[in-house]
Amino acid sequence: MLIEETAIDGVLVLSPRPHADGRGSFHEAMRSSELERATGRPFLPRQINFSVSRANTLRGIHGTTVPPGQVKYVTCVRGALRDVAVDLRVGSPTFGRSISNLLDPANGRCVYIPDGVGHGFLSLTDDTCICYVLSEEFVPGTQIDINPMDPDLAITWGHTRPPIISDKDAGATSVRAALAAGLLPAWSATLPHAPARPRLP
Repeated sequence: MLIEETAIDGVLVLSPRPHADGRGSFHEAMRSSELERATGRPFLPRQINFSVSRANTLRGIHGTTVPPGQVKYVTCVRGALRDVAVDLRVGSPTFGRSISNLLDPANGRCVYIPDGVGHGFLSLTDDTCICYVLSEEFVPGTQIDINPMDPDLAITWGHTRPPIISDKDAGATSVRAALAAGLLPAWSATLPHAPARPRLP
């Protein structure tokens, strides 16, 4: 598997190397040892979610308070989607910046989204199914919702007509208001912790 860094620190794109024959194909979607080597922290799945969306459905931007945090490892298992990650970590050099990736079963691409980075996507086909592998179980009251149309974020979603969006997402707060209210996590709180060093006598 090819692991690539992105313009947002900690967000990784993982592309498989499929093996194909007359039966079809096979590829690894994740190998924990490789992911830990790339991120500097273990990734232990504690919850797996799927969502199915009609074409032109927009979901997000969703994040989680730190603690508890919630690392996401996402891939598209049916259909196609434009996946977006937004840096919501206060103090990060890329705070407010977003990146997007096309995910579909043909490319098998996965995106690793660390604590403090918001996530959303636009489905490009009917019956698009996304899989989220999560480092933590859902904890009510810890979700951070940011309006995906926030002009300060200026995300290029690429839709050609108004997207299908939930009332909750359409009414979500702006990143500026979330920052002022102290809802966003600090960049320093989301970094991998270095192993403890022995103290000198």
